[in-house]
Amino acid sequence: MASEAPAAGADGTALQVLRRLESGPRGLTDAEAAARLAATGDNTPPAARPVSWPRLLLRGTRDPFTAVLLVLGLVSALVASWGTAAVILALVAVGVALRASGEHRADRSLAGLRELVAGTATVLRRPADAEPPRPRELPVADLVPGDVIRLGPGDLVPADVRLLRARGLTVHQAALTGESAPVAKSATQTPDPAAESHLCFQGADIASGSATAVVLATGARTRIAAAPDGTGRREASAFDRSVHGISWVLIRFMLLTPPLVLMANAALRGRGLETLPFAVAVAVGLTPEMLPVIVTTCLARGAVLLARTHGVVVKRLPALHDLGAIDVLCVDKTGTLTQDRPVVDRSLGPDGHDDPTALHWAAVNAWWTLQLAELPQPDSLDEALLEAAAPAEAYDAVDAVPYDPVRRLATAVLRDPRPGTHTLVVKGAVEDVLDRCSLAEGERDRLAALARREADSGLRLLAVATARRPARTRPYTPADERGLTFRGLVTFRDTLAPEAAETLRGLLGQGVAVRVLTGDHPGTATRVCRELGWEPERVNVGADAASGPEPAVRGLTVHARCTPADKARVVEELRAAGHTVGFLGDGVNDAPALRAADVGIAPRSACAVARECADVVLGEKDLAAVGHAVTAGRHSGGNIASYLRVTLSSNLGNVLAMLTAGLLLPFLPMLPAQVLVQNLCFDAAQLAFAYDRPGAAALRRPAELRPRSFLRFLTGFGALNAVADLATFGVLALALHGPDAVDDEAVFHSAWFTENLLTQALVMVLLRTGRGAAGTGPVGRAAAVLGAVGLLLPPSPLGARLGMTPLPLPYYLLVTVVLGLYALALRRGARGALCTDPSGCTVAQHSNHC
Repeated sequence: MASEAPAAGADGTALQVLRRLESGPRGLTDAEAAARLAATGDNTPPAARPVSWPRLLLRGTRDPFTAVLLVLGLVSALVASWGTAAVILALVAVGVALRASGEHRADRSLAGLRELVAGTATVLRRPADAEPPRPRELPVADLVPGDVIRLGPGDLVPADVRLLRARGLTVHQAALTGESAPVAKSATQTPDPAAESHLCFQGADIASGSATAVVLATGARTRIAAAPDGTGRREASAFDRSVHGISWVLIRFMLLTPPLVLMANAALRGRGLETLPFAVAVAVGLTPEMLPVIVTTCLARGAVLLARTHGVVVKRLPALHDLGAIDVLCVDKTGTLTQDRPVVDRSLGPDGHDDPTALHWAAVNAWWTLQLAELPQPDSLDEALLEAAAPAEAYDAVDAVPYDPVRRLATAVLRDPRPGTHTLVVKGAVEDVLDRCSLAEGERDRLAALARREADSGLRLLAVATARRPARTRPYTPADERGLTFRGLVTFRDTLAPEAAETLRGLLGQGVAVRVLTGDHPGTATRVCRELGWEPERVNVGADAASGPEPAVRGLTVHARCTPADKARVVEELRAAGHTVGFLGDGVNDAPALRAADVGIAPRSACAVARECADVVLGEKDLAAVGHAVTAGRHSGGNIASYLRVTLSSNLGNVLAMLTAGLLLPFLPMLPAQVLVQNLCFDAAQLAFAYDRPGAAALRRPAELRPRSFLRFLTGFGALNAVADLATFGVLALALHGPDAVDDEAVFHSAWFTENLLTQALVMVLLRTGRGAAGTGPVGRAAAVLGAVGLLLPPSPLGARLGMTPLPLPYYLLVTVVLGLYALALRRGARGALCTDPSGCTVAQHSNHC
């Protein structure tokens, strides 16, 4: 079995495993790796391979609207209404082809974009057998069994591996086991095969520590590829849920329409199955056939444009719409509001006066914890310490306990000049260091007050302590960090990010509240916010950061002293309160919050775990890029909302009018073929929304689709459209021919066909997102073409084949009056008559009339 192969092949000592793989501690040569890659294939999961054209076409037929159309086409064929069946099948074929083509282009574009953020691994390779190994950063896809790799905090395990060496290693492997807590791993020489503590599997991420490992299995042979539960599947996005909610309401209505039309005509007009083609055509008229095409095209075009102009990669297309819908953005302070380059400000002794001792020991700790790591990854404070202090190579270190975000400490163990003695040098958060120091109660309070005074001034702090221990050979652990001697404090100051203040102002002005989630002291975070020109509305600290009822979200709020679990809880509570939440993070401790958010955002320089969890990857970690991404999401969301609003309100109005007229007239208000051709013309015009540029008003509020508010909007404007259609019926019945002349079927059909297309053209222009030059751009041009088709098709030869005829001149004068009144009513309604509760409006309503 594929999932058991890696474990079985890893039995025995590390040396035995290496021999079995025909490898060694120095890794493979380039020639060996190339031969194995040709034999085993790329290290990519099966699901990542391109989807073939037949599968794309088949997937298009599984869309619920397409399935309903196929059923309606089959019903038409069963009653020998071949014309109706042919038009329905043509609609299905065009829709499926357009959708498959759009998805193919989108997949190809996204595949190219993902290469910009493709994962890499640190691999030991040798140019030739006699040459020493060299660590290289290679694409994960190039890994082969037998490769020796290095792993560090924040890395994703790129394949199934057997550990050769490990130091303080813990991994998250919830993707395979469901365990939320990190699991300890070790390079045991005689491992227990059942425990698998010596193995790490593809998809796990390194929580802490470092390791060297040999690759056992890649690609489809990894355990995660063989998992039967669809690992990596994520729940439907907010956009998917909204569109599906609207879709299924319409599908129920579509399925109810034919039997209702048949029963009503049978009861009131004595008509039987001869009205079935008309009933089917009316049901088809409710179908937004172009919805999958519009959605895919809007999101794919927006994602490609965003990558081309701002270097932002959208890994999951619906995430682009969700970006436009976010009303709360959670960010870290360091690297977002400030530059990730702190500098040392002062070094203070225990008495609070300047003393270089604390800086000296902090730099020693930074140097040796990096030197003893399997994969050195200095953070910004380590770099600042090493820049400010003299090199620490004079010391000889024997061990290190790596930093982790929960313990908030890092320890280096040095060989003391006195024989038989080791010196522990511990640096980390002030509270955590003081808790491990041997201090009198009064002394502890005095030092804590000193640290608070420095932190309240907005400086970042590191505490430093040391301890002597009898020398030993077994590894040191966090349990040894006790009974320490306090050595002092090192303070750091931050510099503001250049564009943070302007972008923050823009986001808050666009209705996006900002939450600053940071592990720093509240005074540090508050000082940065004030320097940016914003006074935080609220400052939460520690356990209060994610507890209790969530207050109203408006401006800027600070959550200080946040642990990774606190960040995730803040995000979850905001989502539970009904907000759409984006989270910007770049560290391994940000992974839980990135997974919990509606939209996870990470910079390209983030650790591998953060990039993998993110839905959107930025070229650089800055708020300006997030602002551009939010704007792009609102553009795409505005176009999708415009399409849904226009096509559904217009279709609903036409269906209501046809059902009413069908019961009042002695003949069908329109022939089935005429209904379908009108629907085809309207659908073709709607493709323009995929290329539209919404007005500025669409960018002022989150672009969220709320099904209930949206359906209330559609019902109101659908009824208004039905009134306009029925007014045309009244004009035809009373003014044009008189009460006794409504049996002129060809004139009636032609007039209503023209009026319907003209009203649909008006709806396209007047209900699109935003104001301004509504008649220009792709939508304006498409509406003009649609109106021209409505005027020119009835007198044309094709119109005659469809049962239509040229209209007398008085009709055009009368329909102009009807359309003028309809346009005034549409504009009046769009300005506020239907918006009684702005808080419940969709973005479309806000942008037009709220």
